Amino acid sequence: MTRIDDVARLAGVSTATVSRALRGLPTVSAATRRRVLAAAEQLQYAVSPSASRLAGGRTGTVAVVVPRITRWFFGVVVEAVEDFFHQAGYDLLLHNLGGREHNRQRLLTAASLHKRVDAIMLVATPLRGTDLTALAALELPGVTISSGTSVPGWPCVRIDDVAAARTATRHLLDLGHRRIAHISGDPDDELAFTAHLDRRRGYHEALRAAGLHPDPELDAESRFDIAGGTRATEELLRRGDPPTAIFAACDEMAMGALTALRDAGLRVPQDVSVIGIDDHALSGVLGLSTIAQPAAEQGQLAAKMLLDPLCSRTAAAGLITPDSAVILPTRLVVRESTAPARAH
Repeated sequence: MTRIDDVARLAGVSTATVSRALRGLPTVSAATRRRVLAAAEQLQYAVSPSASRLAGGRTGTVAVVVPRITRWFFGVVVEAVEDFFHQAGYDLLLHNLGGREHNRQRLLTAASLHKRVDAIMLVATPLRGTDLTALAALELPGVTISSGTSVPGWPCVRIDDVAAARTATRHLLDLGHRRIAHISGDPDDELAFTAHLDRRRGYHEALRAAGLHPDPELDAESRFDIAGGTRATEELLRRGDPPTAIFAACDEMAMGALTALRDAGLRVPQDVSVIGIDDHALSGVLGLSTIAQPAAEQGQLAAKMLLDPLCSRTAAAGLITPDSAVILPTRLVVRESTAPARAH
C-alpha cells in the first residue's frame, strides 16, 4: 500500500508539502504541485485526510465562535466559512454561545480549544481583557468578523457600521423626514455587543449634519431580533406623536417594526417609512429598504485571510499583516418601505 512518505520521496519534497499540494492549497508553487501530482499518479496514491493532517502536525479543524447561530447574519457567515474550509480540506468546530456570557467565558478560559483546533474565528464576539490573555496563551492564528474588540496579532473583517447608519438616516432625511426614530440593540445584552452603539452614533451624526438635535423620545432599545423590533416600535407608539420614519439597527428589528405598525393601523410607507441594515434574505419579499452588507463575503474573506497562517503559521506575504482590518463596502437598497414624508 502506497503511503504519503512514498509520494514525498519520489517527488523530492516533505510529507507536509505533499499534503498541501494534494489539497490544492495556495502555499505550494505550481511546479511543485505538478511534481507531487505526477508522483501520486505514478504510485496510484489515494489521499487519506487523517494522514494528510498528521503529516503537518495539525488537527485539520478550525473553531468558529458565534453568539447566536439562529440569527441571519451569523448563519450566512458560518455557511460561507464552512464551504471555504471544506474545499481546503478542513473541518469546522462550531461553538454557538446562545447569547450567554458564561458560555463565552467557559469556552475562552478553559482548555476546550487546546490541541483541538488549528485556528480560531470569532464572529461578532466581544472580548474582555482576560479573554485576550487566554487567546494569546493558545498561540493559535485567528481572525475576527464584525467584532468590536481588536485581538493583537489578528486581522479583522467588518463593515463600517457608523457609515452604514449615516447612509440609512440620510436616505430618510433626503425623503423629507425630520421626525426619524431609531430602534436599536439591548444595552443589557449579556455579551455586550458594540455594533448597535456604532449604528446609533451614525444615526446621530446624520441628524446633526442636517441641523437636527437627536431626541431621546425617538430612541428605543430592545433585543436585536424581530420580537425586539416589535417591542421597541410599540414603545415608540406609546410615547405619543408617532415618527414619520423609523431606522432600525438591523433588518430583523425592521421586520418587527413593520408588524407593530400594521397592528397599530399605520401604513408603510404612507404613514411611516422603515429602513434597516443587512439585506436579510426576506427583505426583498417584504419590500424593506435597507443597507446591504456582504455577509457571505465577510466569511469567505476572513477564511481566506486565516488559511495561509493556518498552513504556514506566519502571515502570508502580500496577503495580510497582523492587526490588519479589511472594511467591506455597504450599499443602499431602496424598496417599497420608504417614501417621501407627507405634510403634517
